[in-house]
Amino acid sequence: MAKTLKFNDKRRRHLHFAVTIKYSDGQTFVRVYPDEARAAAFAKRQTKSPVVERASVQPLD
Repeated sequence: MAKTLKFNDKRRRHLHFAVTIKYSDGQTFVRVYPDEARAAAFAKRQTKSPVVERASVQPLD
């Protein structure tokens, strides 16, 4: 079941998930996925890199 949106303009049919990657030099990178499993897999894959400090997955509203 889709989450009710604030604006109810029906542009989004489902939730999206943002993956935020924090690098050791202070930069950040964000990628958006329509599927939570794909977002989690991307975050897990990115943490294998020695330059990545943190990777998090958050739902977008």
